[in-house]
Amino acid sequence: MHIPWLLAEESRHLFSDKRWTPEGLKAAVKAEYGTISEIYDLAVEAGCNIFFPFQGADIGPFRVCSPKRATYNYLLPQFEKTPDPDQGAIEAAHIWIGKESLTHKIFEAAKAALQGWTEETWDNERLKDGGITSASNESSVVLYGAFENNARVLLTGDTGVSGLWWTASYAESVGLPLQQFTFVQIPHHGSRRNVGPTVLTKLLGEKQPEGAAYRFSAYVSAPKDDAKHPRRMVLNAFKRRGGLIIATQGGSKVHWGGFPARPGYSVAEGLPFYTQVEEYT
Repeated sequence: MHIPWLLAEESRHLFSDKRWTPEGLKAAVKAEYGTISEIYDLAVEAGCNIFFPFQGADIGPFRVCSPKRATYNYLLPQFEKTPDPDQGAIEAAHIWIGKESLTHKIFEAAKAALQGWTEETWDNERLKDGGITSASNESSVVLYGAFENNARVLLTGDTGVSGLWWTASYAESVGLPLQQFTFVQIPHHGSRRNVGPTVLTKLLGEKQPEGAAYRFSAYVSAPKDDAKHPRRMVLNAFKRRGGLIIATQGGSKVHWGGFPARPGYSVAEGLPFYTQVEEYT
């Protein structure tokens, strides 16, 4: 796992306050990550080896496609819980995302409460390019798994559009096929800020004719009663590109293969194509 306080030293020059000492920065960052600190301490006590999952690392049948360690160094100062970043230095590397202010969070919550609806058809996609999520989301580990019988899995965590492009570029550079996945995780509970039509086409393939057979399963983890997640326009975008859309929404869903079905489990029903979707605001 990524341990922010152990990695902060490499980003020290990217914080606005240049007076940070290595130990001072480490302590300040660690103090903000209590849960991760507890997990880390338990792992150390158990004698576990700690590895940072960066691009190119292998974890069993999975290859880490994003983020690169160098990119993570620029993202870390932009996390909500780390000290203020040096915006100019990060902008010079073209990796500036910024920190979301409390005012902006309140504004976004108010917009969600006043959510309007609009019509969408198979041929008229409402999802737009240009969605921006947080730096911490973009630091999420993206995994490409290759299994027997040509089963290919893409696990995206909370990554955003940038992380998906980094994934696509890396996969192509090392010969990992795109557009051949059998299972895909829809990022960040189905948020429209984390995906866009162009990068989805790059990863998943072109839009399919309406009514065409499913090409892969697309799972989205989202609460049962959440007005913001998953966004219907996001589910439709995956469906257009051949996805069978499965949402947890308070239930347990299992994607399986190579062994018998579990007793008592039934086949999950895929979500429909929605003709009414949220307005993109």
